[in-house]
Amino acid sequence: MRRQIHALAAASLIAVSVFSQPTYAEGIQKMTQDQQDVLALVQKMTSSFEAGDLETVMQTYEPNQTIMFQPGEPVSDRDAARAAFEQISAVSPKFSYSGHEVIVEGDIAVHIAPWQMTGSDPEGNKIEGQGLSIAVLRRQSDGAWKMVIDNPHGGDLMTNASN
Repeated sequence: MRRQIHALAAASLIAVSVFSQPTYAEGIQKMTQDQQDVLALVQKMTSSFEAGDLETVMQTYEPNQTIMFQPGEPVSDRDAARAAFEQISAVSPKFSYSGHEVIVEGDIAVHIAPWQMTGSDPEGNKIEGQGLSIAVLRRQSDGAWKMVIDNPHGGDLMTNASN
């Protein structure tokens, strides 16, 4: 019986690794062109946000996007999303990532990345934040990628589960 369980577990592991779509976690394997394009869009959004270029930030999203600026509070209205980005940009945020994973299946992609943010409020007090970003992207008709769902608070589920 024990051999059957080990054989079944080994067969399952082989099936998953053979039939799974390759992913990219920095430093582990080479990215496909689609994965590179998805990562480039996320980096473009981040650098534009840090620079206060909110027009370019909004262009990285589909018109009907959903962004979780706060856990459990999705924002789908484009004007409200832009206003939220404006409010956050007032702290001059600087972001860093401790890694990226990009999974692509056809015209859908998922980007997962732990992030850290530093900034300062109008009085000069230091502000820090961190989380796990989970973004869903869709390939557009012109081949470009845009974000559809952006949840920088994906790690909150893990925190809540451990409490």
